[in-house]
Amino acid sequence: MLVALPSAIAFGVLVYSGIGQNYVGMGAMTGIIGSGALGVLAALVGRTGGLISAPCAPAAAVLSAVVAELVRENGHQIPPEAIPGILALIVLISAGLQIFYGLVGCGRLIKFIPYPVVTGYMSAVGILIAIGQMPKLLGFSKSIPLLTGLTSPDLWSWPSLIVGLVAMIVMVTAPKVTKKVPAPVLGLFAGMAAYFGLSLIWKDLLILEGNSLIVGPIHTSGSFLDAVSSRASSLLTINLQSIKLVLVPAITLSILLSIDTLKTCVVLDALTRSRHHSDRELLAQGFGNLGAFLTGGMPGAGTMGPTLVNVSSGGRSPLSGTLAGIFSLLTFLFLLKGIAWVPIGGLAGILLVVAGRMIDKSMFHLLASPAGRQDFAVIVAVVLTALTVDLIAASGAGVVLAILLFIRDQIKGTVIRRKLYLDKMSSKTRRPLDEREILNQQGSQAVFCELQGNLFFGTTDQLFSQLEPDLRSKRFVILDMRRVLSMDYTAAHLLKQMQAQLEERSGRLIFSGMPSGLHDRRNFEDYMAQLGIIDETEGILVSETLNDALEYAETEILTTAGGKHTAELKPLEMEEFDLFREFEKPDFKELADCIRELSIVKGGKLFSKGDSGDEIFLVRRGRVSILLPLESGKHHHLADIDRGSYLGELSFLDRRSRSADAEVKEDVELFALSREKFDKIVHSSTIVGIKVFARLALVIAERLRQTDIELEALEER
Repeated sequence: MLVALPSAIAFGVLVYSGIGQNYVGMGAMTGIIGSGALGVLAALVGRTGGLISAPCAPAAAVLSAVVAELVRENGHQIPPEAIPGILALIVLISAGLQIFYGLVGCGRLIKFIPYPVVTGYMSAVGILIAIGQMPKLLGFSKSIPLLTGLTSPDLWSWPSLIVGLVAMIVMVTAPKVTKKVPAPVLGLFAGMAAYFGLSLIWKDLLILEGNSLIVGPIHTSGSFLDAVSSRASSLLTINLQSIKLVLVPAITLSILLSIDTLKTCVVLDALTRSRHHSDRELLAQGFGNLGAFLTGGMPGAGTMGPTLVNVSSGGRSPLSGTLAGIFSLLTFLFLLKGIAWVPIGGLAGILLVVAGRMIDKSMFHLLASPAGRQDFAVIVAVVLTALTVDLIAASGAGVVLAILLFIRDQIKGTVIRRKLYLDKMSSKTRRPLDEREILNQQGSQAVFCELQGNLFFGTTDQLFSQLEPDLRSKRFVILDMRRVLSMDYTAAHLLKQMQAQLEERSGRLIFSGMPSGLHDRRNFEDYMAQLGIIDETEGILVSETLNDALEYAETEILTTAGGKHTAELKPLEMEEFDLFREFEKPDFKELADCIRELSIVKGGKLFSKGDSGDEIFLVRRGRVSILLPLESGKHHHLADIDRGSYLGELSFLDRRSRSADAEVKEDVELFALSREKFDKIVHSSTIVGIKVFARLALVIAERLRQTDIELEALEER
């Protein structure tokens, strides 16, 4: 309480002194009452252990800006006595908005406002507070222009300046001497001591009534219930004109107080190794500020200084926040007369130190790098808007800059995570040598791109620019969508244009790995279908897996090169297999005794993992899938064995059990070569064994080299 209360009084004086000197005492009272109402209610509802809620600088800055605007323009013909009611209405709407934020789950979203926007706003608040406190520190009238007052020492009140400087010096140096007593408390008492010390020289400083250098008498009338009922009855005077006047400041205040609270909660979590509930804390702050409205107090937030002192002193439960509020109310009840003697210059000195700490000096380090200079420009833009227009306009500029920062970050990072051509990667289908040679020569007709992030108007031009050379020269563009988070209509329209461009060369755009839904729960594929850009026969083709997409492109390339579908071809004979390419006719006669023929229909299984067997199977026609069973009951697709290739070579070589399942994907006809029978031939004709094992070694080496190429292309650095 001792840390929070001096600042709360100073913030209240800052706001209400703008109305007139007669309202300084009211400002001090609102600061004290706000500290009590916020401390009690926010702690009871929020239940965040160790958090102290009290009036804060952002609240003072927004409300003082409103007061300055009303007093300067007076375009609405609002009398000074009506201004406190307008400020109360701002507090009420702000409290209601904070409660709304908590109910709809905005706690997590507010924390993601970019830090350059937040630090720019806070720095602007610090500068504005400093500008507003200089006349109070120097003791000249607010009707005198600031520059004139600063450059005219004859207008200064030297007692006020001396008191303010003493408070500032003590507040800055106190932590170096002792941390047991909070620096604002020592600064406040030092300022008061200096004031009464100076009264020995300037006797008129001891006059209470009409003394502009002190807070002055704080007049209260009626009971607490009367204050609450008068606030409630003030709601009956609200009209449309009043709401228009206060709506933007209320929204600004609600957002700033929410950010200030959640920022303090994040630091508190790190200190206490706990985790706050963001939405519940926003509700709590809303109810706390609602209590401040009803009792006539200043609004506020979870504040960093008092919270850190509380935690370091051992206050870890919500009870500490409640007690801080109760102690503030006790101060209001029993020490009100003493507060009347608090010097304005001392409060100004405390606020100038607070303002100096709010200004982010580290922002100048951002100038060292190009990316940092962009963030520095954002900070400067927010600060300049606040200084040249007002804080309300700065909040709007901050929101716009937050959107621009998001778009900038999206555009800076590429949406293409990886890009490869089909001569550098292939599907899991093992093809005969002649087909592999065709794909190696013509695989560049297809390009594969793995996309990431958000496809929206800010990234579509980048995507099109990166793929434009391929769209002019390739037939197939495969886009893997597994890492795509969202897509808007602009991106969908661009994809449709890409498909139209590929169709000019009988090509096609292919999607693979479609996510189940966008971040807003729309089904991705349904969304694309509704826009009319995906179709099984025309338009963009959707493949369930990347392997299916690669296989489709490979098949189309082979068909164009003169190939036929395996189902249309006759079964291969032994001499047509690459494995036996260098065999002579006598060799085939010897092999015939150890080879058997078999056929299996689609859906059947050739063998399962763990089965014993020493045969290598040569696919004469059809296709077999090699699947690795997983502990979860699912399987990993290793390869597809197509016409002209073979499977089971590992067990043929080492005679151990099968390492995977072999399921028939299309009706298949096979040759099965038994190792046991083959060894008998090798004993009588060594040359046959040499040719088979040499050919196996060569084919396996080629597969390993292809694997190396694909791994090299897929490796991320």
